[in-house]
Amino acid sequence: MFLIAQGPNAADSWRKALPIDVPVALGRASAEWAVPWEPFLARKHAELVARGKKVKVRRLPGAANPMFHAGGECDAFDLLPGGSFVIGRTTFTLADGVRQPVSPGEPGDDRPLLEERTVAHHELDRLAFRDAPHRLDVLSKLPDVISSAVDETDLFGRLADMLLAGIRRAEAVAVVALPPGTDGHVSVRHWDRRRASGGGFEPSKRLVTAAVSEQKQTVLHVWGSTPEATGDDPFTLQGQFDWAFCTPVLYDACQGWGLYVAGRFDGAAASTLLAPWESNELRDDVKFTELVADILGSLRQVQVLRERQGVFRRFFSPGVMSVISGGDPARALEPREADVTVLFGDLRGFSRKAEEAGDRLLDLLTRVSAALGLMTRNILDNRGAIADFLGDAAMGFWGWPLEQPGKVEHACRAALGIRAAFEAVARDPAHPLSDFRIGIGIATGRAVAGGIGTPEQAKVTVFGPVVNLASRLESMTKLLRVPILIDEPTAAAVRAHLPRDVGRVRRMVKVLPYGLDTPLVVAELIPPAPSPGTETEGGLTDADLDAYDKALDAFLAGDWTAAYKHLHHVPPDDRGKDVLTEFILKHNRTPPPGWDGVIPLGTKG
Repeated sequence: MFLIAQGPNAADSWRKALPIDVPVALGRASAEWAVPWEPFLARKHAELVARGKKVKVRRLPGAANPMFHAGGECDAFDLLPGGSFVIGRTTFTLADGVRQPVSPGEPGDDRPLLEERTVAHHELDRLAFRDAPHRLDVLSKLPDVISSAVDETDLFGRLADMLLAGIRRAEAVAVVALPPGTDGHVSVRHWDRRRASGGGFEPSKRLVTAAVSEQKQTVLHVWGSTPEATGDDPFTLQGQFDWAFCTPVLYDACQGWGLYVAGRFDGAAASTLLAPWESNELRDDVKFTELVADILGSLRQVQVLRERQGVFRRFFSPGVMSVISGGDPARALEPREADVTVLFGDLRGFSRKAEEAGDRLLDLLTRVSAALGLMTRNILDNRGAIADFLGDAAMGFWGWPLEQPGKVEHACRAALGIRAAFEAVARDPAHPLSDFRIGIGIATGRAVAGGIGTPEQAKVTVFGPVVNLASRLESMTKLLRVPILIDEPTAAAVRAHLPRDVGRVRRMVKVLPYGLDTPLVVAELIPPAPSPGTETEGGLTDADLDAYDKALDAFLAGDWTAAYKHLHHVPPDDRGKDVLTEFILKHNRTPPPGWDGVIPLGTKG
């Protein structure tokens, strides 16, 4: 018996006789059994022992990379003549010592198999077509055939027509499938014959299995004929054909697919089909079929990738997607002015975490992605759109492409949901996101929203002063020590429309942000009041909010003694009161001359 090694290139191969009952070690450390082109082979990878008509194969302990046999990963198995296994990119096939004839080994077949030949992928690239104009003319139509097919049934029928048109010696063609996990069941997706009166169709299961499942390369079978041949031959198409080959379609989008071509000698001597490829009668037919398989696989892969763009639904609410998918998407995405509510959320301490991560940046990226996922899910679940990701920040908005009367309510529900999600994981020290904190700014106003960019690359976003304000509010959450800050229009809409059992508003302070000339009244969006008798960390009752509101009125009016007394009625663990308290103490409880109620912020945040 012989072991045949075939790598990804035609020149990467050898054929060696296996000694009987003598273990041999396949690997880089074995001079005789080395495979120099295979980088995934260990120094001692597999042990082979030939006994009788089979070879026992087992993976050695030092081998890190797996072996694949019979469609799955195996550490030990028996290999029969004609069988194969794969390590890395190299296929190892066991061949009987007598090359011709080789019995197919399946019941009911009494025709000798003159040749079983495997064609390495791209092995025929260097050989030019002998009738190139005809072949290339047929191939030029393939992209349109694939793109215009309405479904797989239509596609397979068109492929069969193309194969018959491009392979003049073919008497029958088929698109077959051997999907993973089907226990070797060959499915004929579509078949056709050149002559309608030719009869039925039954491809060789052994040939399809060898090409699609085992070798993953084109496999050619050439049969001899016998006087006793009947119409019930499991190796050809009802026993009426002398040769057949099957070419796998090696793309994820066509997993398990194969193109099957069969024909008769029709005056051509069998020897011409057994000759080297330079003079083989089937050379152009195999080369053509492999090109069809490559084009089919690559175009199908593009189609699948386009379908997978559906993952972008994570960035758009169903309402946005319905507008984009209906009618003219380009027109629907055209930028236009709209009244929008913008939410800007940022993870706290990301820069410090990046410095601490060192060589664990990928782990940090995974955690940041999960944290951003908490934000995006709440935005999308509340009918928003994801406008952008800026490192450790995410921006969502409401009010485009359809007007949303409840845009402020939806944005506030999203913000409160994000706050609740981060507070929940913070209570679990073992959670990978437990050390992340969040700051959120929400602003409402006029902006331009839609698709912006070049024809090659574009994104849906929103821009205008309201976006800058939302970002500025998010930055101020660090200075004012609260999770969510909102502007005056948003606060007014919350008071008017958001149920108090969903969320409430606390007037915070009047500030002059760093770099601006106009003071800004900011408010905090907070969860509903805690239930009586429950203890909620940081939870403020309505009485607490009333005490803070009185303190703020007194603070703005310049009565800081009264303001300080009212602040003492706010729970001590409320950090939102710290800005007023510290500012009052900094000025010794006395308003500075010309007091106008505005606290200047010395930094951006």
